[in-house]
Amino acid sequence: MRDVSVSETEAELPGTTAPRRALWWVVLPLLAFAAAIAVLMSANPLARFNNGAPPVEDIAFERVILAGDGIRALVRAGGSEPMTIAQVQVDDAYWQFTQEPPGPLARGTSAWIQVPFPWVLGEAHAIKLVTNTGATFAHDIPVAVATPVADGSSLLSQAILGIFVGIVPVAIGLMFYPALRGVGRSGMTFLLALTVGLLGFLMVDAIGEALELAAESAAIFQGNAMVVLAAAASFLILVGVSRRNGAPKGLALATYIAIGIGLHNFGEGLAIGAAFAAGAAGLGSFLVLGFTLHNVTEGIGIAAPILRERVKLSTFAWLTLLAGGPAVLGLWIGSLAFAPQWSALALAIGVGAILQVIVEVTALIRRGEGPEGGGLFSPAAMAGLATGAGFMYLTAMLVKI
Repeated sequence: MRDVSVSETEAELPGTTAPRRALWWVVLPLLAFAAAIAVLMSANPLARFNNGAPPVEDIAFERVILAGDGIRALVRAGGSEPMTIAQVQVDDAYWQFTQEPPGPLARGTSAWIQVPFPWVLGEAHAIKLVTNTGATFAHDIPVAVATPVADGSSLLSQAILGIFVGIVPVAIGLMFYPALRGVGRSGMTFLLALTVGLLGFLMVDAIGEALELAAESAAIFQGNAMVVLAAAASFLILVGVSRRNGAPKGLALATYIAIGIGLHNFGEGLAIGAAFAAGAAGLGSFLVLGFTLHNVTEGIGIAAPILRERVKLSTFAWLTLLAGGPAVLGLWIGSLAFAPQWSALALAIGVGAILQVIVEVTALIRRGEGPEGGGLFSPAAMAGLATGAGFMYLTAMLVKI
């Protein structure tokens, strides 16, 4: 009897392909694609559609810096072809300018535009870029103030503000932990549902802010799609991580709540820092107190899953920093290196993290269903949900400017 080799057997089996033949079926489509591109570039069939109209051009302002030597603007091109900035207007007057790096801006590239304009503190100014095709792109400066620089004094002031906006309210909320430990089944359901309510408000708020920032970013980043995809990816990754050893509960769930709140506070810090840098906001003591009151419930939400556990003081400190500390980092980045697309991305990641926590806390409430007053649709749960969302909505009126 003739021995049949493994390779011969594989070649004879239906649906099998030799490795070399399989490689060719991968290379062949790529060669066909390369040939199609070569024909397109050489034949240029689109030339007959050219009626003399200029190419599509787009410029997005990512950052504007006001300093003693004038105005600097970071712009990003999004046109179909390289574009040249020919002139710069400030308040409808043409000014000499320098560009770094010089030359035409290819699609997706950025450059700094320096204009020696003597801006006036507290005044509004308008910048307009004119390309060599005559297209114009405008950016308004609502209130001119010097852009913060990264020195010890400004970083310390922003850190103090971040502590009052992020860390202090979370710490105050966690201080209710001893008083809440004695609640019964209905009380626990109420607190967990309150957590879902406040997180639901934070998620809706973050989605709105992320979409607003996405609209300000360059079209090449596809802002809305970026927000949705980043939020979905964040949600799926965190669900996968949190469920690797079963559904999270207790301290693990409290940690995920702190992470979600921390990412939202990071986005909140970015917005405040960017507003300071642009001169569009001035936070007085009333507004700082409003932020503190608005965020107190966050600490209660973090404490809810661990009311049945004995927790070390160091753990409370860690949860406080995890939830409130990112506000400080957001303030620093927002005032010193703000760009709308990255801020939108950060908020979108926070949306996914918050959604993951909402799913886990809701599942925890459902697992607690019973005749003692727990359950997702119990009066305690409905009251907690309404209280959490309502409190966040009402206190948000104090901080919206």
